[in-house]
Amino acid sequence: MKAIIIITIFIFSLFTKIYSQNINWENLNEKKHILNINTGWEYSFVYGIGYAYKLETKIPIVLESTVSFATGEVIFDDLKTRIGGQINVYQIENFRFNAAVHGIYRRYGNPLVTLQNFGADATVIIGYYKPKWFVSGELGFDKAIITHFKHTKIYEDVYPEIKNGWYEPATGGNFNFGIQGGFSFNRNDLTLRAGRVITEDFKNTPLIPFYVQLGYSYKLN
Repeated sequence: MKAIIIITIFIFSLFTKIYSQNINWENLNEKKHILNINTGWEYSFVYGIGYAYKLETKIPIVLESTVSFATGEVIFDDLKTRIGGQINVYQIENFRFNAAVHGIYRRYGNPLVTLQNFGADATVIIGYYKPKWFVSGELGFDKAIITHFKHTKIYEDVYPEIKNGWYEPATGGNFNFGIQGGFSFNRNDLTLRAGRVITEDFKNTPLIPFYVQLGYSYKLN
């Protein structure tokens, strides 16, 4: 039974990538509110919305939250949310060194089991930023920490000894690395992100080992 649980969590961990907003730090100025919509491909076609708020601090900090859904018959079968923030740690002329940390909640459902997971991620972003465009590289790690299992009757009929409830310790984790960039005009940003995903043991890759995201942001004072 334990092996079945571990395999299920491993499969779940392959479908957990969710994206924060791409930010052109040189185009924020006095604008505090950022609204975002995005779409892309992970293990399926996904779409999401997000909101970010720029704090009035000496070191630039942006708090943000995002939610995304996978296309399918039941929208909430695959729900992912993230809340956290990004900080501009250091700047040399137009080169910026940024870091992002988020807490994550995700839900994944199929005919056999519904999984609810809490996790966290951390990302380092290094790039070149101008008022009208930017390009950067990213390296991140996403960890599934604790997962709740609710099995369907179909599954329980085959494995009557299976247990529902929370399962720990942490198991699934993914590294991602790639590039991001965008064009800015007036209050608008058009952004693109693409890269690869590998599991934390560096030995396996998801069924679809790449991600692509296209986004649009609108900034308000």
